[in-house]
Amino acid sequence: MDTRSEPVEREPDASARPPLVRELLLVAGLFLVYKLGRQAANGHVEEAFRNAGHVWSLERALGLPGEGAVQGVLLHSHTLVQAANTYYAAVHFPATLAFLVWLYRRRPRHYVRSRRVLAVLTGAALALHLLFPLAPPRMLHAAGLVDTARAYGPTVYGDTPATDSMANQFAAMPSLHVGWALAVAVGLIVATRSRWRMLWLLHPLLTLLVVVGTANHYWLDALVVSALLAVAYAVLRLPRVPVRGHRPRQTVVPTPGYASPAYARPGVRR
Repeated sequence: MDTRSEPVEREPDASARPPLVRELLLVAGLFLVYKLGRQAANGHVEEAFRNAGHVWSLERALGLPGEGAVQGVLLHSHTLVQAANTYYAAVHFPATLAFLVWLYRRRPRHYVRSRRVLAVLTGAALALHLLFPLAPPRMLHAAGLVDTARAYGPTVYGDTPATDSMANQFAAMPSLHVGWALAVAVGLIVATRSRWRMLWLLHPLLTLLVVVGTANHYWLDALVVSALLAVAYAVLRLPRVPVRGHRPRQTVVPTPGYASPAYARPGVRR
């Protein structure tokens, strides 16, 4: 019989929690930069389609499975494909925001690290969006895939990708849907002690299947963002906090002519 108990969760360390107003401004700024940065990278239509052809060919050369294999499963059910479209449109931002709020309240030190990781990851992704515009597979004729959001709904994109003022549809590389989902899962696995915590990996796995099945991203988009996330975690360490009640050890230097009890001869009572 296994009598081992689960590790006790420690109470949140209030001293490690950053000021709330500052964090609200930082997180709001992160989301604003994400939206504005994607719009700034809009356009470059010809380059985006040329890069899409290169990515598609590279995936085939690497032996990666076709994105159509995942989409074929979704298209068997009208309800399933609509659920995938809804997941793509509605889960991305709320899940990440809820993750940050929970960490801020319950695991302040982990919150600081995760917020920094997400900021670095987002900045690196936006730089790639500018340097490497990429049309998603749903726009690539050679892929032969269905734009599931437009065909079945709901969709978050405009009808004309080149002039879409709400989002940059040529920012497929890398996939921040997958990157943020993976950061959420890793952050929760590291910050918690439940025996079931590895199940958080289902979130990025489901996100990967959704973005590929809806033809919004290539497999390589997910691989690249995973590599960027690994670098961010390797560089940004968990902040250290002083141990409560810990006092530095002091060394006592005896004065000349004074015999401390610690130095008394054995067997001699005072």
